[in-house]
Amino acid sequence: MTEIAKLVIIGSGPAGYTAALYAARANLEPVVYEGFFEGPAGGQLMTTTDVENFPGFPEGITGPELMGNFRKQAMRFGAKYIGDDVQQVDFTQHPFTVTGKKTQYKALGVIVATGATARRMDVPGAGEGEFWQKGVTACAVCDGAMPMFRNKNLYVIGGGDSACEEAIFLTKYASKVFLVHRRDELRASKIMAERVIKHPKIEVLWDSVLEKIEGDNVVNSVTLKNVKTGKEKKHEAAGVFFAIGHDPNTKFLKDQLNLDDKGFIKVVDGVAETNVPGVFAAGDVQDPEIQQAVYAAGTGAAAAIKLERWLSEKGYLD
Repeated sequence: MTEIAKLVIIGSGPAGYTAALYAARANLEPVVYEGFFEGPAGGQLMTTTDVENFPGFPEGITGPELMGNFRKQAMRFGAKYIGDDVQQVDFTQHPFTVTGKKTQYKALGVIVATGATARRMDVPGAGEGEFWQKGVTACAVCDGAMPMFRNKNLYVIGGGDSACEEAIFLTKYASKVFLVHRRDELRASKIMAERVIKHPKIEVLWDSVLEKIEGDNVVNSVTLKNVKTGKEKKHEAAGVFFAIGHDPNTKFLKDQLNLDDKGFIKVVDGVAETNVPGVFAAGDVQDPEIQQAVYAAGTGAAAAIKLERWLSEKGYLD
């Protein structure tokens, strides 16, 4: 028999856990699908070592520890966690149906907080068990200030606005930043491209691609190839920052919600509300721009507050 819940939250991480906390304190008894096979409960921060820009932790905190604290806090107020991956949803009929690999719930309200996955290049040295989070990362704002990167040569991979922004950000800490781009002109907006090209601490390596990352315990070199000449060259490096975009985790929605052209959930009011009444979105899955833990947490709170008000207005909490 399918269980009925007042609220089902799909996803964990800062957005999902914060939504769970606010919803649990409002006696909504949220059921949280944390994920299991398709990614770690806790989201992208579970693969981040030191988080130094989340308020309240002046000495920093590890990603897994921070997410563990989020989880415990919501659990304290009665959040129920399901270690399962949602495979499909039906938002065409109310109550909504949320179906996992092993479980199914009917829900009066749903919050989608499945996040986004940073794109990585499949090159030797970049993977799990190699130098991922040991000098290889996909977030300069998250990791760029770490001591291991200070006064060192850092490499940003990409050519769009995000890559340019990350390169400029890293100049605060690096001795020099190299922007590696496979073409002979940047895809970034004109103003961002000009800032990068004119910056005294940034050098753009045109017509170049990353071939290999090497090191001992951490990254100490990269090998680049010029796509026009075919020549490879090894460079000293302390860090590699992928800035080639994020993919929102929305494939399971299968046309149930309005998405933008990149697959991110469109929100009606700028935060939380989707095109389906009673279904809200929070975190990176509806945020193609900011993608920071503290912002994701804020949208999680907003989604829970708005959903509680919606349920009350509809008389579901009487």
